[in-house]
Amino acid sequence: MNPATELLHHARGEGYGMYINGKYSSPASGQTIPSLNPCNDEPWYTLTDAGAPDVDQAVGAARHALGHPSWSGITQTARGALLRRLGDLIAVHSDRLAEIETRDNGKLIREMRAQMTSLPQTYYYYAGMADKMTGETIPVNKRDVFNFTLREPIGVVGIIVPWNSPLYLLSSALAPCLAVGNTVVAKPAENTSASTLEFADLIAQAGFPPGVFNVITGRGETAGHALAGHPGVDKIAFTGGTDTGRRVAANAARNLVPCALELGGKSPNVVFEDADPERAANGIVAGVFAAGGQTCIAGSRCFLQETIYDQVLAKLADKADRIILGDPMDEDTQLGPLSLKSQLGKVREYVAIGLGDGGTLRTGGKQPGHPSLANGYYFEPTIFTGIRNDMRIAREEIFGPVVAVMPFSGERDLIEKANDSIYGLAAGIWTRDIDRALRFARNVDAGTVWINTYRSASFLSPFGGFKQSGYGKHNGYEGVREYSRLKNVVVDYSGSTQDPFVMKLE
Repeated sequence: MNPATELLHHARGEGYGMYINGKYSSPASGQTIPSLNPCNDEPWYTLTDAGAPDVDQAVGAARHALGHPSWSGITQTARGALLRRLGDLIAVHSDRLAEIETRDNGKLIREMRAQMTSLPQTYYYYAGMADKMTGETIPVNKRDVFNFTLREPIGVVGIIVPWNSPLYLLSSALAPCLAVGNTVVAKPAENTSASTLEFADLIAQAGFPPGVFNVITGRGETAGHALAGHPGVDKIAFTGGTDTGRRVAANAARNLVPCALELGGKSPNVVFEDADPERAANGIVAGVFAAGGQTCIAGSRCFLQETIYDQVLAKLADKADRIILGDPMDEDTQLGPLSLKSQLGKVREYVAIGLGDGGTLRTGGKQPGHPSLANGYYFEPTIFTGIRNDMRIAREEIFGPVVAVMPFSGERDLIEKANDSIYGLAAGIWTRDIDRALRFARNVDAGTVWINTYRSASFLSPFGGFKQSGYGKHNGYEGVREYSRLKNVVVDYSGSTQDPFVMKLE
């Protein structure tokens, strides 16, 4: 048996079924999809290719569970206890979940292990919040009226998850959803579904009633499309590319269903002349070469002040040349393969576009030549210079280890360039001048701004973008707001009878 296959706890032979109403099941169509290991381009398990009937079944299970006393009838404190138990189970199984995700998407085992060991804290946080979501008592301009608000579940939430960090990104929506009392249908990417299906078993072990959490697998154009447009879904949470996000939002809009969209980015990572060059170069590496650049927050537009441009660029190129490519299960590896063969093709295409538009390769730009990496989706860390901010390589999201390095003269020049993008997800600045840093934070169009750091995240901090990077927030208390609805209750205790034909305004 393939060693990777031994990781599959619920595989039937070498395949996974969906998880609906507390049980693993096969799709109505009987169709399956192979998942390829990005290290060697070989299939290591199969998953079911769900269609509209399967989505309908999953949404029906979630809708039934939403109103069932086993879920709707328990206290907020009891919901919190379930979430805490789930966090404990994730902690016990974190190594296995990390290995599965590394096999599935090619990210470093070190990074996946760090993500999995941090996940319990997310669930503990929302476990504590479950019985602390208070409404308000609001004074109004009427005597003898008691006016207050309540926070309550939205209903059935569809969570569509990308392939780069499946459980981490699932949890940013799932944990607050469950804390509030929603039920969920999750749809992981068809390339990286194993960890979400394994996770479903932990949901059951924690004691969540059947139907509270369901998993459908399959292609975005079938299963994802059916979920986003299902009339039984009350909200969609989607993380992925901007073009797909538009289709998801349009599909949901047919039912007037709101969305939380965490979409693409082309984030600026800025270095001023007073910054520590070594620290800044290290931060640029973290921003765009970590995880193969396959993060929505990747600092793929790097702006260096003219006075230190050559110095920082030299340090950056030296660091890029020394990055160790290899098997992501190896603790010494610093850059694993890209997650998908199609993504490898996309990165190659953008390198060609950059060269065709007049850019210059400082380093990288091709697949590595080592025989041990020949069958995987590996691509060298790539630095482009000679780039203008209006070139495609500086404007379009690549989602790979490619950075466009550009000079700037001063603060005003920089802000104009940084904001000259359709995206507004994240931004970073490296400077010792706190006044400048805070001016940048105020003026840049980005939902997250890092000062003298990059790619630093916390479940306590709200996260979400501006412009075509999407809308809605994950994490922190904003997650509770995102996955709850606010109800106003008005009580008239005056005992008087009003004129039934006149609205009571005073």
